[in-house]
Amino acid sequence: MTPVAVSIAALVAAGAAAVAVVLLVPPGPGAPGQEPARRHPGVRWWVLAAIAVALLSGRLLILAILAAMVVAAAMALLRARRERLAARATSRRVLELCESLSADLGAGQPPGAVLVRAAAEWPALAPVAEAHRIGSDVPAAWRELARMPGAEDLRVIAAAWQLAHRAGAGLADAVDRVSRGLRAAQSTRRIVDGELASARATARLVAGLPLLALAMGSGAGGDPWGFLLGQPAGLACLAGGLALGLAGLWWIEAIARGVERAA
Repeated sequence: MTPVAVSIAALVAAGAAAVAVVLLVPPGPGAPGQEPARRHPGVRWWVLAAIAVALLSGRLLILAILAAMVVAAAMALLRARRERLAARATSRRVLELCESLSADLGAGQPPGAVLVRAAAEWPALAPVAEAHRIGSDVPAAWRELARMPGAEDLRVIAAAWQLAHRAGAGLADAVDRVSRGLRAAQSTRRIVDGELASARATARLVAGLPLLALAMGSGAGGDPWGFLLGQPAGLACLAGGLALGLAGLWWIEAIARGVERAA
């Protein structure tokens, strides 16, 4: 990069940082007796993006767009991974809850006391315990809790609870059957997760191979980075490669999510 380009990049970075500080500083309290001035968070970022686009031009603008695309895609993939791990933890908690309910109800303890004890261990269960305490619709409370990602199996508990209440069947036996079924389903899910983990790892490895190829090209005396970052054709190749690589990762993730839902 030439000294002029370095100077331009430095000025752009300094200007963007200054604008970011001005836009992100919260507004003052305002005059007495009036509400503080409010500034919508989205407006700040849109103004900052507009200023950045106005300052950047040509190659720098393209590189900034590509960097933003990579960062956004990486954040989306990381967020999907965090949500998947949280759903798995919730699913394991649901299985532990069902086994605990089955053991306590089988020992002859009343449902109210069992729910209160379970709610003390898992605070998300508090609405269900409260619904039982006030004589409200307990199956509806179970179904509402089942909306939580990873807690979908609680719909089966709601159905068992409703069946035992209407038909007069033993609640302990119904919950015990549900617990055995969920344990078998959890074993199947663990097998599926193991298979999908290898597929996800392979996809990440394939996505990282272009970086290895660029490093080998640089070590062999070539200048692949100079071509990709300094030539219009190189920028087009870089944009196309990043788009295809990110699309491939997202496609693999979508297929894996479909398999997880089916399991």
